[in-house]
Amino acid sequence: MDATPVRLGQEFGGYAAQVAKGIERVERASEEMAEVALGGTATGSGINTHPEFAGKTMAKVAERYGIEFREAENHFEAQGAKDACVSLAGALNTVAASLMKIADDIRWLASGPTSGISEIQLPALQPGSSIMPGKVNPVICEALMMVCARVAGNTTTVTIGGQRGNFELNVMMPVMADALLESITLLAHGSAVFTERCVAGITARPERARELLERNPSIATALNAYIGYDKAAVVAKKAASEGRSVRDVVEEMGLVAPEQLDDALDVRGMTEPGIPGKG
Repeated sequence: MDATPVRLGQEFGGYAAQVAKGIERVERASEEMAEVALGGTATGSGINTHPEFAGKTMAKVAERYGIEFREAENHFEAQGAKDACVSLAGALNTVAASLMKIADDIRWLASGPTSGISEIQLPALQPGSSIMPGKVNPVICEALMMVCARVAGNTTTVTIGGQRGNFELNVMMPVMADALLESITLLAHGSAVFTERCVAGITARPERARELLERNPSIATALNAYIGYDKAAVVAKKAASEGRSVRDVVEEMGLVAPEQLDDALDVRGMTEPGIPGKG
């Protein structure tokens, strides 16, 4: 896009960080789900149940499934409200929002080859469009985006379910469980397919990135330290209006000494902290 440049590795590094943080959020939210409202009986008081029933049963369940289930600390909270489910749905929704952004970015970065950005190339998984032979569609990106849309809808379902925990019993648990399980399944499978069938096969198109970079007037930002903001703005506007490179315009206007120009327009330096050309 027409902004100061970033490296492809930086861009995908940002995506990787989003995914890593999303995993951490889901793991934290999942911890609450190990607390089970067993032993509270009808209202949370525990009437008509043996005092050791919940603890011993949880130990058996944990041993069988390898998950450290535990008895609810407060049965009135655990039975009347399902806030842990709402929290988990929120964490899953955050992952879905991240994946929607990532899939959409990748779809746009691969758009083209002549009328779009086309800085990357996706694996071709279709023989072509039904009416346009040879056209490659970003089908895996679009499939993941649909998964994310579904998860967002399920989050609303769980949220409403959590709100309807009237007094000491939440009767919306079945639909909340169904929505959560579907979101988990869709995100797990969708992420795996996206990774294997799309991300793993992405290739960069450096020649296209270089072409767009040379035509991008925003690299005049690097000139601020040499000629000031106002003159750099003049250069950027002139380059854009005339369809020329920033380097050509600067040379024509004689604004930067020839021996300084390479340092001033060090594009890689613009992708790192500091003032370009100033060390």
